[in-house]
Amino acid sequence: MLLQDRLQAAIRAVPDFPKPGILFRDITPVMEDPALSQAVVDGFVERLQGRRVDAIAGIESRGFLYGMPLALKLGVPFVTVRKKGKLPHRTVSTRYALEYGSAEIEMHVDVVRPGMQVLVHDDLLATGGTAAAAADLIRLQGGTVAGFTFVIELATLSGADRLRPYGAEIIRLVTY
Repeated sequence: MLLQDRLQAAIRAVPDFPKPGILFRDITPVMEDPALSQAVVDGFVERLQGRRVDAIAGIESRGFLYGMPLALKLGVPFVTVRKKGKLPHRTVSTRYALEYGSAEIEMHVDVVRPGMQVLVHDDLLATGGTAAAAADLIRLQGGTVAGFTFVIELATLSGADRLRPYGAEIIRLVTY
């Protein structure tokens, strides 16, 4: 069975979470299956063959779940992208718009060096705002976005359109 089919069979659809009208795609059943979780990491590695990746930037918190194992498998550093105020060292931050209001994310100032090719990873691509903000942090430090990886893309929310200006490939394992 193809990885996409295995993921679609495992990912749970939870209606009206976190609020009425939202259909939440829950990846916890994927994480409960060690073989499927390994297949997720291997699926990303396969799709990244031949590309230069100097680091993986995982977005808090679910971007850490497969981002760190992917970094280990590729033998590159893992960079944390966190909500404002969560990192202990000096940081660079950026504010971005949400559907209602705004948010701010940050990363340590010494993790991306000029010329580094950094892959942005998260579990889900919805509107693309957080991934675009992470890409902006990489660029602010002189790095280049090597690509974007997501377990799930919610295509109807057009997040890929928001990421295209970065000129990097968008890899997703399953699309709804």
